[in-house]
Amino acid sequence: MENLDDFMNGEEDDHKKKKDSTKFKRKQLGLSCMLNTEVGAVLAVIRRCPEFNPLYNISSSEESYDSSSIVSSLRSLRSLIFNPQQEWRTIDPSIYLSPFIDVIQSDDVPASATGVALAAILKILKFEVFDEKTPGAREAMESIVAGITSCRLEKSDPASEDAVMMKILQVLAGIMQHKASILLSDHAVCTLVNACFQVVQQSVNRGDLLQRSARYTMHELIQAVFSRLPEIDIKESEGGESESDMEDADDDGDLEYGYGVRCAIDIFHFLCSLLNVVSIVDSDGSTSHTADEDVQIFALVLINSAIELSGDKIGKYPKLLRMIQDDLLHHLIYYGTWSSSFVLSMICSTVLNAYHFLRRFIRFQLEAFFGYVLFRVALLGSSIPLQEVAVEGMINFCRQPTFVVEVYANYDCDPCCRNVFEEVGRLLCKHSFPANGHLTSLHIQAFEGLLIMIHNIADNIDKDDRNPLGSYSIQLTEYKPFWEEKEKEDDLEAWVEHVRMRKVMKKKLLIAANHFNRDNKKGLEYLKHAKLISDPPDPKAYAYFFRYTPGLDKKTIGEYLGDPDSFYIQVLKEFTETFHFNGMVLDTALRFYLESFWLPGESQKIQRILEAFSERFFYQQSSDLFASKDTVLILCYSLIMLNTDQHNPQVKKKMTEEEFIKNNRAINAGQDLPREYLSELFQSISSYAIALAQTTVSLDMSPSRWIQLINLSKVSPALIQCDFDRRLCRDMFACIAGPSVTALSSFFEHADEEELLHECIEGLFSVARIAQYGLEDTLDELITSFCKFTTLLNPYASTEETMFTFSHDLKPRLATVAVFTIANDFRDSIRGGWKNIVDCLLKLKRLKLLPQSVIDFEAQGDAPTTPDEPAAGKGQKFSTPVEEEETVVFCWDLITAIALSNVHRFHLFWPNFHEYLLAVAQFPMFSPIPFAEKAILGLLKVCLKLFSTPREDKLAEELIFKSITLMWKLDKEILDTCHEIISQSMSKIIIEYPANLQTGFGWKSVLNLLSVAWRYPETYDVGIEALIALFSDGTQVTRTNYAYCIDCAFGCFLAKNSPVDKKKKILDLLADSVNLLIQWHRTQYSDPGSNVSAASNTSNSSMEDNSRGPASANYNMNLFVKLGEAFRRTSLSRQEEIRNHAVYSLHKSFNLAEELLYISSNCINYFNLVIFAMVDELHEKMLEYSRRENAEREMRSMEGTLKLAMELLSDMYLQSLRQIAESPGFRTFWLGILRRMDTCMKAELGQYGPSTLSEIIPDLLKKIITQMKDEGILEPREEDDMWEITYIQIQWICPPLKDELFPL
Repeated sequence: MENLDDFMNGEEDDHKKKKDSTKFKRKQLGLSCMLNTEVGAVLAVIRRCPEFNPLYNISSSEESYDSSSIVSSLRSLRSLIFNPQQEWRTIDPSIYLSPFIDVIQSDDVPASATGVALAAILKILKFEVFDEKTPGAREAMESIVAGITSCRLEKSDPASEDAVMMKILQVLAGIMQHKASILLSDHAVCTLVNACFQVVQQSVNRGDLLQRSARYTMHELIQAVFSRLPEIDIKESEGGESESDMEDADDDGDLEYGYGVRCAIDIFHFLCSLLNVVSIVDSDGSTSHTADEDVQIFALVLINSAIELSGDKIGKYPKLLRMIQDDLLHHLIYYGTWSSSFVLSMICSTVLNAYHFLRRFIRFQLEAFFGYVLFRVALLGSSIPLQEVAVEGMINFCRQPTFVVEVYANYDCDPCCRNVFEEVGRLLCKHSFPANGHLTSLHIQAFEGLLIMIHNIADNIDKDDRNPLGSYSIQLTEYKPFWEEKEKEDDLEAWVEHVRMRKVMKKKLLIAANHFNRDNKKGLEYLKHAKLISDPPDPKAYAYFFRYTPGLDKKTIGEYLGDPDSFYIQVLKEFTETFHFNGMVLDTALRFYLESFWLPGESQKIQRILEAFSERFFYQQSSDLFASKDTVLILCYSLIMLNTDQHNPQVKKKMTEEEFIKNNRAINAGQDLPREYLSELFQSISSYAIALAQTTVSLDMSPSRWIQLINLSKVSPALIQCDFDRRLCRDMFACIAGPSVTALSSFFEHADEEELLHECIEGLFSVARIAQYGLEDTLDELITSFCKFTTLLNPYASTEETMFTFSHDLKPRLATVAVFTIANDFRDSIRGGWKNIVDCLLKLKRLKLLPQSVIDFEAQGDAPTTPDEPAAGKGQKFSTPVEEEETVVFCWDLITAIALSNVHRFHLFWPNFHEYLLAVAQFPMFSPIPFAEKAILGLLKVCLKLFSTPREDKLAEELIFKSITLMWKLDKEILDTCHEIISQSMSKIIIEYPANLQTGFGWKSVLNLLSVAWRYPETYDVGIEALIALFSDGTQVTRTNYAYCIDCAFGCFLAKNSPVDKKKKILDLLADSVNLLIQWHRTQYSDPGSNVSAASNTSNSSMEDNSRGPASANYNMNLFVKLGEAFRRTSLSRQEEIRNHAVYSLHKSFNLAEELLYISSNCINYFNLVIFAMVDELHEKMLEYSRRENAEREMRSMEGTLKLAMELLSDMYLQSLRQIAESPGFRTFWLGILRRMDTCMKAELGQYGPSTLSEIIPDLLKKIITQMKDEGILEPREEDDMWEITYIQIQWICPPLKDELFPL
């Protein structure tokens, strides 16, 4: 079976081979027939022309043709054509090409025969009789090129010549399209292109068809040459070509075959030279330029093709790259300033192509193109078509994905460059602004370009999510050299910050320039203040400031540069080193140098400046023309003197050229400078004066400026390619924000077409998208501008007029929709613009155009119910009180609704609103009614919504309570009017949302507002229940809010006719809260609110006068003292039961706080502030009642409380005796106890009889002294007089105890 399959496969292979062989033979036979036909055609044409052979006539025999070598060669070729064994691809092409080439090169062959021979060669190329692998193919291709370029048309008429030229063009194109064209040498390709261009030139005076065909062929040849550059690059890289090899003009010499970069360089140089077909004609004292625009456009088309096909590969060939950097762009910038609109358009396209592929290498050239061509044409009163072309050129650049950000980063943020991006943006804004109210095509075109720029920034600022919404400001905090650049490496963040910092420096340099021009010393001081100059000053910083800051007073610069001080001599050196004089002639370099400042008048200053220039110029010259820098210096003096001589009208006898040359003999180290060189200098100075004190700067790209630009580009970093960054986008638009908003508004105002209006609205939205990132002022300005187009803010329009305009005009409706769309989408970033939006809302409300859902604000589910009848308004200027109140109610309802809907971003918009509330409250005619009342109601709703959910930020909490506090302080009667809703709201927060209160200020505000409940019986229970819930739970009582809880609780004890049991409950809870203090003391507890500011925790209590905060080591003890002070103050209550319970609670809290009182100082401090103070106050109160009429009951009640206090004093003293006795102040403390015992013992109650205190004091003294003696604290000592003092005091207080306590 396998053998059978092998047999079948073998049969199929044999059949296939036979079929392929037949097909191959048929093809070879076809090629032979084609060649035979072409040979016959040429012979036929030759035979038809008797004048071909001078010896030939009609009667001659056929053998006379054999005398012609051309005929012989053709016949010989025919005899070889039908060889059955031959394969055309293996035959040397010269065999069958040379007869046809001979025909082409012959002087005696008629044009018709030449045309047929050319057609034969073209057909051979088209049929691909040979390819690049055929032996002799390279020589054959070279011979075809040689034959074509030496084609003779001696015996022909013009019509025949045109036909032959058409054939030549076809053959030229066929050569470059053939596979073997890669074998052509660089010289052959250049020859071929030159031949084609000759046809182009000759076709100018011939038919239009020939001219079009010639230019088309030229285009094809250029495409073929430059499309091969990438392939050459790959092969050269693979072949190990070095960069130095590519640097040479003949860098293709090492290639195995084919043309390469050398021919591309020569051809490109030739194309650049075509731009120079310009003649300058002087007539009537004026200079005019005439140019062959047709040739320029033709050259620009070819150059564009070359750049497009070569792409970024040009950057790999230094010589070709330098040709674009120097020759091409110099020509484009030079001719772009005064060419026609068509040529300018082509120039813009060429530069745009160069930007696409080579922008890294043309940084300064691109800046010059914008500055010297586009900006100049668009601004300096050019014709409208030229302005349109310039604007369109800028727009095409702006359409490129990263152009605007790259231009901004490389130019606008470079202190040494001009603000290209800003100038483009402002120019587009300027041309978008219809000055006379009529929109032209230029206005529309510029406006569309402005929109492209804005949309580009907006689209990319939204894509960048690396940087969150936040502050975009940047400050210059330390000195950094403003001229130093930073390469964009892996650290993108650092590079962006560097670029933004340089922009800040650039702005500060302009400010410094303004100061400098008014007072140079203040200007230099500002440089130091702005951190633009180091301390001590850096000469290089001064030099770069003088060199690159635009607008500086040049006269002052010259004075500083010529200053003899050593520091300014170094500044002069650094200043001069910023110039690059490579390749400049001396007078050109001197002109350029003196353009940057005024040469001072003092001779010594002039000498110092020229010495610095001469040294720099000498060391940058590559030739050996000058022997030393002294030669340059002498020649500089000579040129300045010549300049004065030639151009000063006071000099009557002018120096001649011979005199100038004679004056400069032997100045070059004893030798003469070349006469031709001196002659050129003389002619240059005589023709064009050196402006030693010029007041204006030329706007033209002078040769010296271009040479300086090229030299600078060699030593400066390349253009940095970058992508958009949110911060850069924001900074970019900030440069043109004002003009952009103005242009948008003006264009919208004057536009009538609906399409343009919609485009303007889209631009409006894009501006808003950008402005939300730190440009709030711009967004406000935008809203303010477009609100006026709504017609809702016109104070003079009646309701009917507004309604009519709004319903019949599209603009107001579009503007209204746009404004409210922005308000919804970008509400976080709107600041002052809300005023206009609210004004529009108010006007819409009066017009009854607001939807019902906007007018009827639904109350939030967790908000308290507002009163049905609000208070009547007064004080503000409204038409009627009803209108005033309706407006206030609507505004506060609107504010409340906005705040409730945006409660999650409350901290973003409320700070500014609170400041606005403060400003409103200070208005001269401001009336708090009904403003404050409506505010309290709305703010309480917001407050409840705010605390209903947990939040991470603490700012919102402080903001809402600041606003609430402000409102009730405006009219304190509001607390009475709204006491019920205030109590309910605060109670709800404390009971349901206590965990969401995070700051001390928040707790203080809530508990202060809760204190309103103590004033009214109907709300007392609400407040008490909230307080009981807070203390009963205990988890929400923290060191941050503990003091405020005590203050709030104390307030409830002062309320009259309130339930005693509730007060006693609060006292018990307060006493038990000491357990929290003990817990915090043990665990060094730090609650979430412990980082609140000291200002939020201050109160009037004595224990906080030292600014102690939650982080203080004694803070727990301070809180305990504050609790004791609350009990002390409560012990003065009119209700005896509450007083006594306060004393009991104080005792209970003291017993629980044993761990806090282990330090003697803490214990003594507590006694002084709480216990002693309570005893003294109760004693004073008792005496006060004793002096009143009919107050015996109150006096005896107070006396009973004092008894309890004295017993408390005794017990607490004995309980802490050991700690107190260790204190250095124990003696004073003990005397304090004895003094209070004495005071109570001898209390005089006047008309109410003796005090019963004397009944308990002896027992208390006896108990105290006995325990002190038992513990060894009170006993006779030689070094201590405690025993003697106590003995004396007891004898004074209670003599009967003397013998019992102090037996002899």
